[in-house]
Amino acid sequence: QVQLVESGGGLVQAGGSLRLSCAVSGLTFSRYNMGWFRQAPGTARQFVAAMWTSGGKTRYVDSVKGRFTISRDNAKNTVFLQMNSLKFEDTAVYYCAAALNRQDYNGYYYTERGYDYWGQGTQVTVSS
Repeated sequence: QVQLVESGGGLVQAGGSLRLSCAVSGLTFSRYNMGWFRQAPGTARQFVAAMWTSGGKTRYVDSVKGRFTISRDNAKNTVFLQMNSLKFEDTAVYYCAAALNRQDYNGYYYTERGYDYWGQGTQVTVSS
């Protein structure tokens, strides 16, 4: 079956860095666009970043632009989220998600409905 397993979360001081990984199995990874979302306590899940199958096209929520970078390694079926200059408000559970490369993904990449599979999440806590 399809599995998305996130890792790399933890506790970090403000200004620090973390690199999240999401290992994907059970699907043809190169055919899937990948996204990262996050959810802080008491809030809705929020889009963070997306990368199309080719790896050449990415999108970010404004609050992380210039600090976070999404990347993928199709040979290892893994997507990454490099997070630099972390802020207290980045504290959340981070989820990776996979979306089959359909034509409508361009319109839904920032929404939960745009994705077919989800990981269980990894906690990121930034201390101020």
